[in-house]
Amino acid sequence: MPVAASAIYFLNLRGDVLINRLYRDDVGGNMVDAFRTHIMQTKELGTCPVRQIGGCSFFYMRISNVYIVIVVSNNANVACAFKFVVEAVALFRSYFGGAFDEDAIRNNFVLIYELLDEIMDFGYPQNLSPEILKLYITQEGVRSPFSSKPTDRPVPNATLQVTGAVGWRREGLVYKKNEVFLDIVESVNLLMSSKGSVLRCDVTGKILMKCFLSGMPDLKLGLNDKIGLEKEAQLKSRPTKSGKSIELDDVTFHQCVNLTRFNSEKTVSFVPPDGEFELMKYRITEGVNLPFKVLPTIKELGRSRIEVNVKVKSVFGAKMFALGVVVKIPVPKQTAKTNFTVTSGRAKYNASIDCLVWKIRKFPGQTESTLSAEVELISTITEKKSWTRPPIQMEFQVPMFTASGLRVRFLKVSIATYRSPFSCILS
Repeated sequence: MPVAASAIYFLNLRGDVLINRLYRDDVGGNMVDAFRTHIMQTKELGTCPVRQIGGCSFFYMRISNVYIVIVVSNNANVACAFKFVVEAVALFRSYFGGAFDEDAIRNNFVLIYELLDEIMDFGYPQNLSPEILKLYITQEGVRSPFSSKPTDRPVPNATLQVTGAVGWRREGLVYKKNEVFLDIVESVNLLMSSKGSVLRCDVTGKILMKCFLSGMPDLKLGLNDKIGLEKEAQLKSRPTKSGKSIELDDVTFHQCVNLTRFNSEKTVSFVPPDGEFELMKYRITEGVNLPFKVLPTIKELGRSRIEVNVKVKSVFGAKMFALGVVVKIPVPKQTAKTNFTVTSGRAKYNASIDCLVWKIRKFPGQTESTLSAEVELISTITEKKSWTRPPIQMEFQVPMFTASGLRVRFLKVSIATYRSPFSCILS
């Protein structure tokens, strides 16, 4: 269920109440005393941001020199509560000129009470968008002399945006050249044995977009996900096209995506925000194409020497290449000296992170590189603890390659007032 907050308190570091608002009558006005006695005075503020005292739960967060405390009397969504706090602080800062501390709260009591009545109703979060709230709460806060001056922005249609129709995009945008940029960025989480067999693997990715479109455009994105392809074939009464399709396990969309249309047609339809934004996040656990294979061999030769051999193979196409490849190989903390031999790139010992850092500027596909290193350790009289051998980390970028196999099949752009040239770049 949502937050359903019974009360919200703003306290200073001494525990004095700066401002508070009761949304429900299921808690008493003295709940803040329980927070002071059982949490603040017992020095347990840094242990856990969620505490249960009696029949109530306290969610609290420190911002600058202010504690924001939400009190609930039922089973509420903790993540939603902290998300509300973060968004509320961002809203206050937009009114106060970037500052949010005890002085800013004392100088803006009336404005804060008015905002608290708008952003939460009977304990349930409402609209927290600064652009929308400033359309009908026009009072300016007392700004700090060090705060930045507000930028003059065109005022959008208040009726359209307050109703929640398109609250993330203002009207009247005009560009001489309409452009859309789309990028798929993925990270591979892999656990591999020393023999090269995959023990656990999953891919988390996101689709980033940058839109400079006039008017109120309507975009439709098609991916090669299995459910979407089957739904499209069903609607068009034709068999599914042969080709690789993937199964998306977890998907999170930007608020601009039409979820009703996605549930019925399994297509991503949206009116994009202006500029750069994150369209969606996803996770895949099946059918992962690994771009690299790392084969390490680490031998402990006595108590003062380690021999490290790491072979990295690229398994993507020969016409492709990886950029900015960084391999981090953990070594013991008592490392004193290292000697390297690499077939490509450069390597060095980084004492701050206890790793051998191997950097390769450009790594072609269907090739392999090796690193050989001798690590000398500081000899100690006392018996040393066994080395846990942390996993090897690898960072890289492979243009035009997705480990999940996700592909953009089409991107349709419909602009009502289409008069300027249009370009679309996918990567």
